[in-house]
Amino acid sequence: MTLLQLEGVSVRFGERAAVDSVDLKVAEHEIVCVLGPSGSGKSTLLRVVAGLQPVSAGRVLLGGTDQAAVPVHRRGVGLMFQDHQLFPHRDVGGNVAFGLRIRGSSKDAREGRVEELLELVGLPGAGKRAVASLSGGEQQRVALARALAPSPRLLMLDEPLGQLDRGLRERLVVELQGLFSRLGTTVLAVTHDQGEAFALADRVVVMRDGRIAQAGTPLEVWQRPASEFVARFLGFENVVPAVVSAGVAGTPWGKVPVPAGAAEGERQLLIRPAGVVLGPDGLRCEVLSRTFRGTHVALLLRPESGPVLEAECGLAGAPAVGDRVAVTFAPAEVVVLPADAPGS
Repeated sequence: MTLLQLEGVSVRFGERAAVDSVDLKVAEHEIVCVLGPSGSGKSTLLRVVAGLQPVSAGRVLLGGTDQAAVPVHRRGVGLMFQDHQLFPHRDVGGNVAFGLRIRGSSKDAREGRVEELLELVGLPGAGKRAVASLSGGEQQRVALARALAPSPRLLMLDEPLGQLDRGLRERLVVELQGLFSRLGTTVLAVTHDQGEAFALADRVVVMRDGRIAQAGTPLEVWQRPASEFVARFLGFENVVPAVVSAGVAGTPWGKVPVPAGAAEGERQLLIRPAGVVLGPDGLRCEVLSRTFRGTHVALLLRPESGPVLEAECGLAGAPAVGDRVAVTFAPAEVVVLPADAPGS
């Protein structure tokens, strides 16, 4: 069942549309992450759902009920910000219990719920600790427990891991995904970090200039970007204009094989770095740089014709900067982008 539905939602600040006619559905127990660069409208969208930002047009429905006249504290949503916004004058338990106190829960009920949630987020027995004594990761866990305490029907996260170092983010995002799955929590999160979103979400929504550029499962969006904008936002740089005909694309790099059944005509072509294959024959290139990535080496190549190419190769026998190499292209790693794609 659909829990959250946005119908033609727009938010305007003067002449500028921060959110422009957005339609979006979030099902019960679904985790949806909204991605996009700064200024794409993702945080404004979150504020609209929370009731912190009025809409210029459209409707927000929760459980089928229009939220236009429903104040923030009665929407039954939880909101967790990037900076956690913990109360420094309250201990950990006092922070987690805050929403329960506002709702008038009894002391025994609050204490039981606080213990349950601190256990759940990996901080058992931390109720009496001062907020100032917590690490960044511990503060993030307390903020999450506080947001979950009133059992919100929708939990919203605004760049929840943005202030943490990468290693901690990678660990916590796996923990969050497991926690939300166990609880059956419905989540709407915004982030600029696609790795974080792809690890956490059942579905990702990529925004551009206040509109949805693409929505789908992480695998769908990663394998089939809908436009040059989405491809480049995901970090792919090998995107060039092409003319596709009879299973081959004419590109600045020469002829590139494309997947069977690819659309023909004037297109944009994406070649993932894994599809740039080093070998004895092919397009001649000079290695401009090489970067160790743990499981592979990332290469930046200057070909004899066309723009620079990003490639990947195994650790063994990786060429050095200045080496001359030849490359061919694997059609399985080639994506023919739609002709009407934004930014194409």
